[in-house]
Amino acid sequence: MRLLLDEMFAGLKEHLEIFGWEVQTAQEAGLKGSKDKDIVEYARKQDLVLITQDQKSSELAELKGVKFVYVSRSMIAKIADSEIRKKYQKEAFTGY
Repeated sequence: MRLLLDEMFAGLKEHLEIFGWEVQTAQEAGLKGSKDKDIVEYARKQDLVLITQDQKSSELAELKGVKFVYVSRSMIAKIADSEIRKKYQKEAFTGY
């Protein structure tokens, strides 16, 4: 499976490649500043899984039957909260 990273996730390319994914960024595909529908259409034509934080892009992908993963801000916040609590649990609950 190949991935297309929307503009906000371009910095994850090398990280995902380490996990073995074949990754292309929207910028590499010449889609910088493109409309959501154009990014979704590119993903469809290239049979790529779109990774996005853009709700509109994810909704369009769902309507078009394009594979996608929507990474919401709340999802990121939950992951950050979990990691902070694991790493600094003692400090977080004692108030230093």
